[in-house]
Amino acid sequence: MTKIRPLRLGVNIDHVATIRNARGGMHPDPVRAAKMAAGAGADGITAHLREDRRHISDDDIARLAREIDLPLNLEMATADAMLAIALRFRPHAACLVPERRQELTTEGGLDVAATRDRLSRFVAELGRAGVRTSLFIDPDEKQVRAARSVGAPVVELHTGTYCDATGTARISELERLRRAASLAGELGLECHAGHGLSFETVGAIAAIPSIVELNIGHFLVGEGIFGGLDSAIRRMRALMDQARHQKSA
Repeated sequence: MTKIRPLRLGVNIDHVATIRNARGGMHPDPVRAAKMAAGAGADGITAHLREDRRHISDDDIARLAREIDLPLNLEMATADAMLAIALRFRPHAACLVPERRQELTTEGGLDVAATRDRLSRFVAELGRAGVRTSLFIDPDEKQVRAARSVGAPVVELHTGTYCDATGTARISELERLRRAASLAGELGLECHAGHGLSFETVGAIAAIPSIVELNIGHFLVGEGIFGGLDSAIRRMRALMDQARHQKSA
């Protein structure tokens, strides 16, 4: 039997903060959601501190760093103000993502090939502070190789296009993800994936053996409205584990 590589689940709690901010105040509390995620089987917590602070706040990051036991993955734009915050809090990991004020959510991966110098500086400064940096990229060979060239130890493949596609287009996108994940492994990069994953789409991604972490948030928070966040995370964890074991059996 092929040895099964562990597959971690990072739960993104951004949109708990989105609901809180719709009315103001403290409820629902994203830190409470992070603690619930830990009890339901999450391996890490992800939070995106946007420049416009539309959901997660600076205080949320401070509390997450102080109050949760799981590794914290800080998603952030390649902006000097965000770098300063990451260097202050020193989370376990920082995932560098593209960010535009007018977008509703992250719409694609970084163009690492076009921004090598800037990204190299961010990766180096975060690395010196003990923060493990990942680059959020599209499943493209050029971008994977560029990520390796700037010294990033981790890439996170954007799965949104795959999740939105149907029919033969989804099959093609899945093959792109498989090829990119395989190349990342060959180049010595740790490979993560995320964006748009649901109960329906997670299995095929979880079955890719070179992917070792999935980051999932919006879908889980949405499902939590109907059946509870704890239940949604436990079901996602079970589907991931099932797909991983079936592939490796």
